[in-house]
Amino acid sequence: MKKFKIGYRTIKTAVGASIALFLAGYFDLHFFSSAAILTILCVQTTKKKSVHAVYTRVVASIIGMIFAFIALESFGYYPIVLGLMLLVFIPTIVSLRVSDGFVSSVVIMMHIYNEGNFTVDLLWNELSLMAIGFGTGLAVNMYMGDYQKQLDHYINQIEELYRSIFSEIVKYLRNGDTSWDGKEIIEAVNLLNKAKSLAFKDVENHLARKENQYYLYFDMREKQLEIIERVLPKITTLPVMVQQAELVADFMEELSINVHSGNTAKKFRDKLDIVKQEFAKMPLPENHEKFLAMASLYQFIEEMDEYLEIKQSFKGIKKKKAITT
Repeated sequence: MKKFKIGYRTIKTAVGASIALFLAGYFDLHFFSSAAILTILCVQTTKKKSVHAVYTRVVASIIGMIFAFIALESFGYYPIVLGLMLLVFIPTIVSLRVSDGFVSSVVIMMHIYNEGNFTVDLLWNELSLMAIGFGTGLAVNMYMGDYQKQLDHYINQIEELYRSIFSEIVKYLRNGDTSWDGKEIIEAVNLLNKAKSLAFKDVENHLARKENQYYLYFDMREKQLEIIERVLPKITTLPVMVQQAELVADFMEELSINVHSGNTAKKFRDKLDIVKQEFAKMPLPENHEKFLAMASLYQFIEEMDEYLEIKQSFKGIKKKKAITT
C-alpha cells in the first residue's frame, strides 16, 4: 500500500465541491448536487490545466445542450434518440478538441433528458450549474503551492552529485582509483527527471509565462550530464598514467569545488585554455600506450570545454546568498 497522504489537490477538491454544493443549494437549483461534480472535474494539477479544463467543459457543455435541444425536441425523449445523438456529438467535440469536456457535457445533457422538456427555466438552471461548478473549480485552483523551496533543494542535490562525480574523476587521474561504481550518474538522471517535471509544473502555474529559470537550469544540467556520461569511459580506461593526467586532475578538482547555479563558466573556459597550452608544451609520447592516454585526455578536455560552453549560455539563477559555478 502507498503511504496515506492528503495533498493540496485533494484538499482543494473537497473544499471546492463543498462550496459548489452549498451555492447551488442556496440558489435552489434543480440537480444542485451536479455542481459539485462539475467542480471536481475542473480541479487540475496546474493553473493552466485548470483554465484549459474549464474552457473544454464549457464549450462541450454548451454544444451538448444545443445537440440535446435539437435532437430530443425534434424526435422525442427516447433512449434511441439519445444514443444516436451521442454518435454525432462525440466526434464533434473530438474534432473541436474539447473532448475532455465529454463527462461534464453528458451530465448537463442527462438533466435535459430526465426533465423531458427543454424550457427557458431549465436552460437557466443548467447555465447556473455550469457557472457555479466551473467557476468554483477555477477559483480554488488559483491557489498553488510554492515550489521554489523544493526546486532549490533539487539544485543543491544535483550540484552535490556533480561535485562527487568530478571528485571521483580526480581520484582516478591521481591514484588510478577504480572503486567508483558510478551510482551518482544514475541518481543525477533520476533527480533531473523529477526536477524538470516540477519546474514544468511551476511554469504551468504562471499563466503569462512559458518558461522559467529553474526549468532552463535543469535542462542545462541534463545536457551537461550527457557529456559527462559520454566522456567517462574515455577518462576511466586510460592504458597508462601520463604527466598530463595530473594537469587535468588539478583542473577538475578546482571545477568540482565551484559547481553552482551562478555563471562563472567563462573563467573556467579561460583556465581550460591554459591547460591546453600546457598540454602543448609537454614532451611527445614515448610509446603507443602513452599516445592513446594523451589522446583520451585531450579529447576529455575538449568535451569539458563543451560542458562549460553549455553553462556559459545559461544566465544563472539569482539567489539571496551568492555562491560560486
